[in-house]
Amino acid sequence: MNEKKDDLQEFTWLDHLNELRKKGFYIVIVFLLTFIVGFFFAKPAFMFIKTSPGLENVTWNVFHPADAFKIYMKFALVNALIFSIPWTLLQIWFYIRPGLHKYERKEVLFYIPLSFLLFLIGLVFTYFLIVPFIFSFISYLNKDLGFVETYGVTQYFSFLFNILIPISLVFQLPALLAFFTRIGLLNPQFLVKIRKHAYMALIVLAALITPPDLTMDITVALLMIILYEISVIMSKYIFRKHVQRKRGHIKSITQQL
Repeated sequence: MNEKKDDLQEFTWLDHLNELRKKGFYIVIVFLLTFIVGFFFAKPAFMFIKTSPGLENVTWNVFHPADAFKIYMKFALVNALIFSIPWTLLQIWFYIRPGLHKYERKEVLFYIPLSFLLFLIGLVFTYFLIVPFIFSFISYLNKDLGFVETYGVTQYFSFLFNILIPISLVFQLPALLAFFTRIGLLNPQFLVKIRKHAYMALIVLAALITPPDLTMDITVALLMIILYEISVIMSKYIFRKHVQRKRGHIKSITQQL
């Protein structure tokens, strides 16, 4: 006898669509709430960045009456993105939960904190290692050309977030590929087979999300390739454990017959 999935119901495509719409509504509500809360953290976050090493003596300028408001908006959006990620992943888990066995539910639920943790690691790594490297390089070019470094505040933070968010999202790669392996959409053999194509795609992506500097492009591309290889290792482990569990399940069923 096959193991039955708890709470399993026969859903029509309309039921699935309604459930998906409901989860999407919950995601939007939490995103808006975290966006509002983000306004209250905008000033402390701005002051923290403003006093970071290398930026203490930078002259900040506004070139438009709405620049201060734009800064609040940018920080609120980043805040909403960061803190709504766990809730968004949880809603996705609730959506696929009825189609999973009990042991699968616990395993899939594990990817929510893992994904959020990787995102935070990506933020810290990018802000404290990659961004200072880029900023030092650009500052060197400015001084070499005799430019006075006076920054437009909205331009600087657009530049910062355009680096910070994409690279931090790339850190989701191991969790994403591991999750797809767990639900059967990918397997380690496929990831190894497309390795060369994946490398090329990651190199192109690195060039797109970083400033036009060869050293920076190579650094980010190598980081992405390392993350991909970590994903392959995780995929192999998860796939092997999944196969072992299925064999044990089949063996127990055979013994009961």
